[in-house]
Amino acid sequence: MREAIDHVRVIQDRLRTTQSRHQSYADRRRRPLKFAVGDRVFLRVSSMKGVMRFGRRGKLSPRYIGHFEILRIVGEVAYELALPLAFSAIHPVFHVSMLLQYVPDESYVIQYYAVDFDDSLRYIEEPVAI
Repeated sequence: MREAIDHVRVIQDRLRTTQSRHQSYADRRRRPLKFAVGDRVFLRVSSMKGVMRFGRRGKLSPRYIGHFEILRIVGEVAYELALPLAFSAIHPVFHVSMLLQYVPDESYVIQYYAVDFDDSLRYIEEPVAI
């Protein structure tokens, strides 16, 4: 009986060591993001793989859209955004990893273009002119 208890303690110690090592690696890259109600944020979108715009892909495709206001905080890491009617098919609650803080700059005006999204926040890039 004593041997079994000793084995359980050894296993528990190894699990604690592994968990602490894993957490130390995971926390290095994590940024603590907190937003308040009324803050403005950008929303991350992803383009469909393999679709090219004017023969270019990657850096020139949009990563974030709009600047949307946060309506309420849902849990610790989820926020509800005020989305326009064009995005009515998309659920308005997003994880903090999908958001980027908007820092207003009065000298720069953001032009907002309507982009068609599907339910998984993907869009198809189409050429505007040739």
